[in-house]
Amino acid sequence: MNRAASILFRLMVAVLFCSFNVSLLRAQAQAPATPSAAGPQASQAPADKDKEKAKAEDEEDGNPFAPEPAPALPPGMTGSNVNDPRYDLKPGMYDAGETAMGMKHLALYKKPDAFQLGSDDPDSPKVQKTLGQLGIGMAAKMPKPIQLVIAQLAFANSDIAFQGNHLFLGNFYGVNIYDISNPANASLLTSMVCPGGQGDVSVYKNLLFMSVEMPNGRLDCGTQGFPSDPAPAADDKDKDAKDKKPHHPAPQKDRFRGVRIFDISDIKNPKQVAAVQTCRGSHTHTLVQDPNDKDNVYIYVSGTSFVRQAEELAGCSGEAPDKDPNTALFRIEVIKVPVAAPQNAKIVSSPRVFIDARTGAMNGLNNGGTHGKKGPEKASDSNQCHDITVYTAIGLAAGACSGNGILLDIKDPVNPKRVDAVNDPNYSYWHSASFSNDGSKVVFTDEWGGGLGARCRPNDPNKWGADAIFNLKDEKLTFANYYKMPAAQGDSKNCVAHNGSLVPVPGRDIEVQAWYQGGISVVDFTDPANPVEIAYFDRGAIDPKMLVLGGDWSAYWYNGHIYASEIARGLDVFELTPSKFLTQNELDAAKTIQVSELNVQNQQKIEWAPKLIVAKAYLDQLSRSQSLPADRISALQKAIQTAESSHMNKGKVAKLRTMAPALEKDAATAKTPADSSRLRALAQILMHPVA
Repeated sequence: MNRAASILFRLMVAVLFCSFNVSLLRAQAQAPATPSAAGPQASQAPADKDKEKAKAEDEEDGNPFAPEPAPALPPGMTGSNVNDPRYDLKPGMYDAGETAMGMKHLALYKKPDAFQLGSDDPDSPKVQKTLGQLGIGMAAKMPKPIQLVIAQLAFANSDIAFQGNHLFLGNFYGVNIYDISNPANASLLTSMVCPGGQGDVSVYKNLLFMSVEMPNGRLDCGTQGFPSDPAPAADDKDKDAKDKKPHHPAPQKDRFRGVRIFDISDIKNPKQVAAVQTCRGSHTHTLVQDPNDKDNVYIYVSGTSFVRQAEELAGCSGEAPDKDPNTALFRIEVIKVPVAAPQNAKIVSSPRVFIDARTGAMNGLNNGGTHGKKGPEKASDSNQCHDITVYTAIGLAAGACSGNGILLDIKDPVNPKRVDAVNDPNYSYWHSASFSNDGSKVVFTDEWGGGLGARCRPNDPNKWGADAIFNLKDEKLTFANYYKMPAAQGDSKNCVAHNGSLVPVPGRDIEVQAWYQGGISVVDFTDPANPVEIAYFDRGAIDPKMLVLGGDWSAYWYNGHIYASEIARGLDVFELTPSKFLTQNELDAAKTIQVSELNVQNQQKIEWAPKLIVAKAYLDQLSRSQSLPADRISALQKAIQTAESSHMNKGKVAKLRTMAPALEKDAATAKTPADSSRLRALAQILMHPVA
């Protein structure tokens, strides 16, 4: 990227979103495409021709969103599959081509009008109005395509939370609440306009939490933002980039960056009851429950943005640790929220999760050499977490923290302690994490390109921008393999690993995951060394001529359906369908898991009741892996069917019990650990089945 484009892109990211790590911008922005412009009219003078050419080159050169093919693959690397049906689908906003395998698209609910820019014309007054509200004073000097993309991003959909029949869809502009009693015919209940991005949400009882980090966030949820800062002084413009200090918005007493708390007792009229300010704002947050404390919940705050001035929030410092031991870098924040009095929520600790236990240095981790567009880049200290997933049932959390994946002991939720850390030269930016249900594996994601880049092109390495699957034993992480959505994507489709959740099929580790404009991929990682895609959905590019932020931000399973927050379009609803990879019995067993609340980063242990449909799912898996002879499988299936048909007649149930000991014996010599677990679980169900 040339210097002009770099400055524009840094301005956009640092001042507008402040949501992507500034130190990683080289990896996040695409280099400009080779300039090309139509020839001028023959009647033009040579001077005019030169001016037109120069103008076109400047416009193209300053546009980091111009599509560009990937460079040649590094030696030894392989790319994505151009023969996949997902490659080169028909582009379009609401009329794009679609393809799916093992999934059915039930509905798309378009974003409400108030949550859309309302124009795709860069000359529209709506674009300039939005940029003004965002406080971008130099917008007029940006190329028109960049102005349009920034304005559209101000209305981007983000993360999702669930409670009962309600779905909470975060957005850079606020929150939309849907009634999903009938997923195929959902309805919008409430639109709450409250700008500040990203709008990461979670819910607990009558409380809704929302992350805010952008400098246009206001305490009162106002849409007016703040006045644009003046353009840099002339002498500052002439300084080399290395000599410049980061430009931050002028302090404002009404600015809000942190975690908002709303009372949603009246779901149609949420009321803000608290707003906890933090030095770096809240890019994401994680709801944490302490089994020993029913009166409070805790919020882990991950801030990736710039540190605000002390004049705006006392005690904030962005200095290096050697200059200020109280720096707001190299830490997370923990907010304690009294459930009965959320207005008293406050920060109770700022754990130094990157500390070197031997030396006491708070900047004790680095990324070990992150790759960028041109190859390896100099290692930098990890000073932030992007996202943290807690698994209270096992007392651990997995943090995706810029240059590292970390493991935290959270038995004392106010004082989490790092117990392990990993890095990877194939990773650019550790983004999010998920545990397997038994806690024996962790899946980390790499957001190479920051979500703003096309990173699934044919020549993009399939180890970059991918999932990294680790085995977890005795609080130590051991790398197993990578997984990347296998289909090649076009040059104008932002695509990289993003947010997902477990699909509760007993006996298997399955995750549904969003890949931005790469669509949705469902992967079986039961064998962590050999992950396999078992279902997918994808659309064509929003715009074939320009890289626009769109596609699926999050894709989560909730009570039998998959819900995806499509950044530009709205809310998607899907259901999985039977295939050679997934049987109807397995899907029916997954649907027996019904929860009253779901915040994916607050992972809950899934426990299946000993129902015969669950036994059928295990049998299907044992048949697929050929871990039992066909006649044994058939006999077990027949006995289960007979017991069901008899409405659990005591004699028929007793017959099932007689078949359990042999399964326990088979478990000792099973082909794989997964089959051993399935055999034991099947035996337990047959011993004590329920209807």
